[in-house]
Amino acid sequence: MTKWSPILGGVSTPSADDLVFKALADPTRRSLLDRLFAHDGLTLTQLESELEMTRFGVMKHLKVLEEAGLVVTRRSGREKLHFLNPVPIRQIHDRWIDKYTERHVSALVALKHELEEKS
Repeated sequence: MTKWSPILGGVSTPSADDLVFKALADPTRRSLLDRLFAHDGLTLTQLESELEMTRFGVMKHLKVLEEAGLVVTRRSGREKLHFLNPVPIRQIHDRWIDKYTERHVSALVALKHELEEKS
């Protein structure tokens, strides 16, 4: 999937992070991920059973999740099973969240040591 980028003056390819953020931006897709977290290896029929949308709507959401690497599939006989792949979410966490919380945690540890030394 490519898109026009006026900043770059041409066509750009979205990064893996872009695909994950796009996938996580939609509440229906987050709901599908929550279902797979609770019970991995669900079929399309099982995933769509609790959503008020068409089968094709669910398939489109699953395609976005697969493109982002958040869902992987495996055939088991005639069934296609969907599994959660948490690795891309962990990579987002490590890159975008963890580095911002590290400073706060370090400050709290330093404060703890300072207060303990004064007592």
